[in-house]
Amino acid sequence: MMQALLPAGLAFIMFSLGLGLEVADFRRALGRLHTVLLGLLAQTVLLPLTAFVIATVLALSPEAAVGLMILAACPGGVTAGIVTYLARGDTALSISLSAITSLLAFLTVPLIVGASLAHFLHTGSAVAVPTGQLFGGLVVVTLLPLGLGLWLGESGRLRAAQRRVVHRAATVVFVLIVAATFVVHWPAITHHLPALGPACLLLNVVTMLTGAAVAAAAGLAGAQRVALAMECGIQNSALGITVALSLLAQPALAVPSVVYAVLMNVTAVGVIAWRRWQPAASAA
Repeated sequence: MMQALLPAGLAFIMFSLGLGLEVADFRRALGRLHTVLLGLLAQTVLLPLTAFVIATVLALSPEAAVGLMILAACPGGVTAGIVTYLARGDTALSISLSAITSLLAFLTVPLIVGASLAHFLHTGSAVAVPTGQLFGGLVVVTLLPLGLGLWLGESGRLRAAQRRVVHRAATVVFVLIVAATFVVHWPAITHHLPALGPACLLLNVVTMLTGAAVAAAAGLAGAQRVALAMECGIQNSALGITVALSLLAQPALAVPSVVYAVLMNVTAVGVIAWRRWQPAASAA
């Protein structure tokens, strides 16, 4: 049931985000090439390097270290867009980066995971990206509902009051997805949190701060800093679990993705609360 409802819920969230955006927002986001490149640098280079340092410094077991690297190799998660929106960030930039990193995952996941297996487990395994899951997540769950929302919003077929209802419903769906994540993974969380919780939480917090710091160093506004922070902190943990279970057939490698899936939602809610409690001028 959860496997069927989750993609539908995520697609509805993307539809609601499309209603609040315009094509011009994406032209503006993708037109700032240096911003996009900074986001890709933080997501595809600095994030895996951070995971490698954490796994090494904390002396994680080889399986846990590889699992953390698998997670770091994955692209940004679909919910990064709704978290960015709720945190008053640049939603168009967040969605654009998620789409680009999803395409890059066909290169980054095999390279990073293969190198991690060789370094930590001393095994060489060819890792192929689950094309169906990644393509479905990008097109069916993200681009199609987003495009429908953009069309309905720009054509004026939905009134402002109706769009507000959809946005509120999407927020409720997001909360339900977070709650369901806790419920589904709670047994694994209680068992593995003492051992892997610090590493996963550290990775999440450090990468979010890295994304924000890179954006700040480049002189980007607060909304873009939030987008880069969320893109680094919200990972496609479902893809990490699939790589570990279906492709590598090693359940131990999926544990970091499971633990991270819960912890990233906790910190995301914290960022949303912090941003929304700030005065408008201060948040900007």
